[in-house]
Amino acid sequence: MGQIIPLDPKFDQLIDKDAKIEILADGFSWSEGPVWVKTGNYLLFSDIPANTIFKWKEGEGISEFLKPSGYTGKMPYSREPGSNGLIINKQGELVACEHGDRRISAMPLALGGKRTLADNYKGRRFNSPNDIIQRSNGDYYFTDPAYGLPGRENDSSLRENRILGVYRISKEGTVSLLIENLTPNGLAFSPDEKILYVGQSDSKKAIIMSYPVNADGTLAAGKIFFDATPMIEKGLKGAPDGMKVDAKGNLFTTGPGGILVISPAGKLLGRLETTQPTANCAWGDDGSSLYITANSFLCRVKTKTKGAGF
Repeated sequence: MGQIIPLDPKFDQLIDKDAKIEILADGFSWSEGPVWVKTGNYLLFSDIPANTIFKWKEGEGISEFLKPSGYTGKMPYSREPGSNGLIINKQGELVACEHGDRRISAMPLALGGKRTLADNYKGRRFNSPNDIIQRSNGDYYFTDPAYGLPGRENDSSLRENRILGVYRISKEGTVSLLIENLTPNGLAFSPDEKILYVGQSDSKKAIIMSYPVNADGTLAAGKIFFDATPMIEKGLKGAPDGMKVDAKGNLFTTGPGGILVISPAGKLLGRLETTQPTANCAWGDDGSSLYITANSFLCRVKTKTKGAGF
């Protein structure tokens, strides 16, 4: 699928010029939220419209892991009712952003049985939690746009919270609002956790923001780290969404054209052009493989770098 497009000599240190974007599976409605499970050497990812989490393992292929994944109601809900962003937390549980049930949940991988980590802010239900990360101290940071609501941001009947925010769940379980002036989507920490990156999927202002992280976990004033709007204006499909960092601090983010590789200084080093609207990515295998969810596809690229945390 697609092609590798280097734009800076430093890109060659990260991705080989002969690397290929492998298609591992196809036929999904909208693939999202990939996460590598180190204890079992397999990948989990969401198909949001199908309300399903799928499992992919080398040599075994695709199997259904969990359904329903994000909406347990009986009546039809929205075009995107299922789970979105997924992580494995420090207890080895699967943590999911659930669109339809409008919550952050945690579930043991082996036994099942979910518990709700958070489903509201000051008594008002979240819109549709989208992406999530966990800090080394145990705190969760997640985004809550309105993409999973039946009427999205214009939903007048179900939308209780007018904020499209970035939130933190402390290790004690307290929910606090950190950012309220974005339409946030994907997010990631720098390797030292001193910077929080947040993407905005607005085609008219397709930006990635960076926020210094204070010692107490709150955020200082942010600034634009990278502006992808001109790339959309040139006709490339997609916008900033899911993102991950490598051990050197380079940001691998979905965006116009596929995956953008951006240096810690904010310079675009190259692109993995998938030719598809691309939702998210995750490090896997020994940490050097980048798994990509792009429209109906699950893909993989072998790199020369390793993801932060591997």
